[in-house]
Amino acid sequence: MKQTRRTYVHRGDAARRRARIKNALLGAAFLVAVGLLVRSHRGVDEARAASPFSFALSGDSRSLDEQLGEAKGELELTRNQLDRANKIIAYSTKYQIAADLATSVYDVAMAEGIEPDLGFRLVRLESEFNERATSPVGAVGLTQVMPATAQYFVKGATREKLYDRETNLRVGFRYLRTLIREYKGNLKIALLVYNRGPAAVDAALGMGLDPANGYDRIVMKGYHGRGTVD
Repeated sequence: MKQTRRTYVHRGDAARRRARIKNALLGAAFLVAVGLLVRSHRGVDEARAASPFSFALSGDSRSLDEQLGEAKGELELTRNQLDRANKIIAYSTKYQIAADLATSVYDVAMAEGIEPDLGFRLVRLESEFNERATSPVGAVGLTQVMPATAQYFVKGATREKLYDRETNLRVGFRYLRTLIREYKGNLKIALLVYNRGPAAVDAALGMGLDPANGYDRIVMKGYHGRGTVD
């Protein structure tokens, strides 16, 4: 049989083989690329679903700066929520009270501008965290406020409503914040007025006497704050 090596026919066969190999390699590369693309999109979707952040990972019309800003904002929110939870757990443990009560004291104190540490101290001394506490003179609830005082701060705050946890805390902490402002940030005097009433404290001050009765000392023992959060 005639040898076709190095002939036109042989060269044609070799060219065709190279073309087939090239096409096969291109096809394989195409399939690999498609596979990688599918996995990439799947990974993006999974990352979106698993991520605690709501910004888009790709294909978003928003700028990268906007996405990063969103991420930082959500991260800061998460940190704040974690910090709040840790503090509430610490107070719950310290005062041996239920977590839901500790949450109420903490959140209402913050909402009314009172440092939570001071708020917990006040409630412990006033009622020992007893929501149904009632004094011989008629002071009611967790913060032991008088119904007449409560009416000034929360419209329609009846005696019965003062047994409601949130209402009572809101009235008591709002009253304390008002006193701190009225007495120019003098927390000691504000606490004494809260306990003894303005008439007795102002009378003692007017005569040059110390109105302290020990109440302020008990509340403030070991406390180094200024009373308010702003």
